[in-house]
Amino acid sequence: MDAKAHLRYARISPRKVKIVCDLIRGKDTKTAAAILMQTPKAASELLLKLLKSAVANAENNHNMDPDNLYISETYANPGPIIKRMMPRAQGRGYRINKRTSHITIVVKEKE
Repeated sequence: MDAKAHLRYARISPRKVKIVCDLIRGKDTKTAAAILMQTPKAASELLLKLLKSAVANAENNHNMDPDNLYISETYANPGPIIKRMMPRAQGRGYRINKRTSHITIVVKEKE
């Protein structure tokens, strides 16, 4: 049995989130929370909040023991891109892509 938590349309590039996802994948939830609290990345705050949500989902919806959980999957997929224009020389306009992410954390119980 596994419990999930999703964060949709996060205003951070998935490339930046994947770096932090790789740090916590496969770790138990206590260790992962400690790693996220000490990581100086913008994505670590989002992932910490999402991890707490996944643990709460496991405890309340699936009756799992929160001390016996580990992160089985975590990934960040690209969401829709918000397109903006930046004025440049000679009347041109360059496109600025503001990327968004869909982040998922899946926790499971150890056997």
